[in-house]
Amino acid sequence: MDFLPKVKLEIITDDEDMENVIGLICEMVHTGEAGDGKIFVYPVDDVVRVRTKERGYGAV
Repeated sequence: MDFLPKVKLEIITDDEDMENVIGLICEMVHTGEAGDGKIFVYPVDDVVRVRTKERGYGAV
């Protein structure tokens, strides 16, 4: 069985920028062929910077 090479990209963005980011990704990777990929959108409840224990947007 032949597999296509895959790349996993994780992006965290503000809600206001989400549609623009999705649109840009789709424009850049679209070939019309099987394997173009999928985009999963889900909320990020919190972020913690381990070194400083800073939380929230400042930890990004």
